[in-house]
Amino acid sequence: MNNSNMLKRKRPLLRKLSNYAVNCFCLLSITLALWAMYRILHTVWQHGSETLTWEFLTEPSKPYGEPHAGIANALLGTLYMTLGAAGMAILPAVAAGVWLAEFGKTGVVATTLRFCGNVLMGVPSIIIGLFVYVIIVIPSGHFSGWAGSVALAIIMFPVIMRTTEDSLNMVPNTLRESALALGMTRMRATLCIVARSAKNGLITGILLSLARVSGETAPLLFTALFADTYPKHFFEQPTASVPVLINEYTNNSPFESMHNMGWGAALVIAVAILLINILTRIIFYENKH
Repeated sequence: MNNSNMLKRKRPLLRKLSNYAVNCFCLLSITLALWAMYRILHTVWQHGSETLTWEFLTEPSKPYGEPHAGIANALLGTLYMTLGAAGMAILPAVAAGVWLAEFGKTGVVATTLRFCGNVLMGVPSIIIGLFVYVIIVIPSGHFSGWAGSVALAIIMFPVIMRTTEDSLNMVPNTLRESALALGMTRMRATLCIVARSAKNGLITGILLSLARVSGETAPLLFTALFADTYPKHFFEQPTASVPVLINEYTNNSPFESMHNMGWGAALVIAVAILLINILTRIIFYENKH
C-alpha cells in the first residue's frame, strides 16, 4: 500500500516536471528563432540602409564606375519571373492538391504523385536549373527570363500541391456530407464549400512558395543569367533578378561600392517578403473578426 501511494504521488509530480520541461524547451526554441531573425534583419539593415535611396530603386544596374546605378531592372525582372512562375504553377498545383485530397486519395496514381512531389521538394534548386538549362536554354540558344520562370514554377509546384492537400484534409467531413445532402455535386461541394473553408491554408501555401522562389539564385544562374538592362525581351534575352544581382555584387566584385549595393538589394527583398507576410496575416485576422 505504501509503494502504491508513493507511485500515485510521484505521477502528478512527473507530469508537472515533464510539462515544465516541454514549456521551457518551446520557449527556448521560440527565443532562438526570434533572435536569429532579428540578427539577420539587423545585419542586412546595418549594411544596406546606407544605399537605400529613391535613385537606388528607380535606376537600372550599371557597370562599375558609371553614376546613378540602381536595381530597378533587377526588381522588374524578379517580378516578371515570379509572376510567370506563379501563372504556370498555381492553378495546376492547386488542381493536383484538390484531386489528391478529394478524389484520388489512395489510388496508385495518387500515391505516385505524392511520392514524386515529396522527391521534387527535396531536389536542390541548382539541379532544377540545370534541367531547365538542358531542355530550354540549349535548344533555344540563349538565356531568358522565360526559362527562369519555368525553373521557378517547377520549384513552386510541389510546395503548393502538398500544402493544398494538407489544408483540404483538415476540413471536417461533416461539411462535405452537408453539402452533398443539400443536393450539391461533388465538384461543386469541393470548390464552393471545402475549398472556401481551407482558403487561408491555400493562400498560405501559395505565399510560402512565392517567398521561396523570390529568393532563389542557383536556378536563375543557369536560365535567366543577368543583364544591366530592363527586361524588354523576356523570352529572348538574359533577364536581371535581385538574387543574382546580390550574388554578383557581393561575391564576384572586388569593389566596396558594389558590395554595398548588394546589401541594399538584400534589404529590399527581405523587407518586401516580410511585408507580404505581415499584410496577409492582417487581412486574415480581419476576415476572422
